Amino acid sequence: MMKKLSTSKLNSSALRAVCGLVAVAALGFAGSAAAWEPTKPVEFVVPAGTGGGADQMARLIQGIIVKHKLMKQSMIVVNKSGGAGAEGFLSVKESKADPHKIIITLSNLFTTPMATGVPFNWKDMTPVSMMALDQFVLWVNAETPYKTAKEYIDAVKAAGPSKMKMGGTGSKQEDQIITVGIEKATGTKFIYIPFKGGGDVAVQLVGKHIDSSVNNPAEAVAQWRAGKLRALCVFDDERMPYKAKITDTQSWNDIPTCKQSGVPTDYVMLRGIFAAPGISADQVAYYVDLLKKVRETTDWKEYMEKGAFNQTSMTGADYVKWLTAAEANHRTLMTEAGFMAK
Repeated sequence: MMKKLSTSKLNSSALRAVCGLVAVAALGFAGSAAAWEPTKPVEFVVPAGTGGGADQMARLIQGIIVKHKLMKQSMIVVNKSGGAGAEGFLSVKESKADPHKIIITLSNLFTTPMATGVPFNWKDMTPVSMMALDQFVLWVNAETPYKTAKEYIDAVKAAGPSKMKMGGTGSKQEDQIITVGIEKATGTKFIYIPFKGGGDVAVQLVGKHIDSSVNNPAEAVAQWRAGKLRALCVFDDERMPYKAKITDTQSWNDIPTCKQSGVPTDYVMLRGIFAAPGISADQVAYYVDLLKKVRETTDWKEYMEKGAFNQTSMTGADYVKWLTAAEANHRTLMTEAGFMAK
C-alpha cells in the first residue's frame, strides 16, 4: 500500500512554495526564546473528542507544563471535534496573528479537508513541532488460531470477499485508510465497521463482534496485557524499540513489522503542534522551546514508552518538508480509496 512519507523526492518548487510558512519557525528556533512569552492563558485546541490519543497527549502536555512550571500563564485544553476536526482547524485558521492559540494534530489534518472539501489546509497554520509519530498494530482476538499476520490474511482470503470484519475509528480516516491499504497489498476485501473511538474498537474485538482491528498501541494495550487480544504486526518500517515485557511473554519489540510478516503495508500518524497563522518569529521560538522542554521530562519519556510511540520529532524546515510529503501521500491514498470529496 503505502507510499512512504519520504521527503527525498520532493521537487524544489513544492518546497519553495511552503518554506515561507516556516521561515518564522526556522528563525525563531535559532533565536532566543526569551524575547516573547504569553501574556494571557493559551488555548490548546484538540480537533477531536475527549479520551482519544490527541486529547490524551494534549492533556499530558498541559499537565507537564503545570507540574514543571514551564509557563507563567495557564494552558486551557479545548476540544473542538465537529466536522471530523474541521471545527478546531478552522478556529485556528481564523485566529490570524493570535499567539495565544495552538492546536495538536493527527492525520485528520490531511484527511478531513480531502474527504469533506472544507476550506482548510495545513499551510493555513504555522507549523511548530512534531512531537511524535503514533503507531498502528494489527490485532485479533487471542482465542483465534492466527499467530502471524500472514496466517490471518490467508484466512481472510479463504473466507472470501467481504466476509471478515475490520473494526476501526471513524470513516475515511486513518483506520479505514490502513484497511484499504491492506486490501490493496494483499488482494483481500474486508467489511469495515466504524466505531466512535479506539476503546470501543478494542471492546468489540474482545467480544468477537469484529475479526480484527488496526488500533494504536495505547488503545489496546490493556486487553493485550490481559491476554484477550493478540498483536500480529506493526505498520512501520522498523519494530518498536521498547523491550520491557507487557504481557507474560511479549514486549512491543517482539511484534514484527507488517512487511516482515508478509503484509507490505505501513502507516504512521502525526502527533504535531501548530500555531495560528501570521505569528512572529519570537512567538514560534517560544513554543518550540517550550515543547522541547516538555519532551525532555521523565513524564513525557514514560508516556512515549507506555504508548509505544515512534519518538521522531522535528521543527522548522524539516517539519515542513515532512508535512509536504505526508500531504501528498494522503492525497494518493485517499484518491486510491475513493475517499476524496466529489
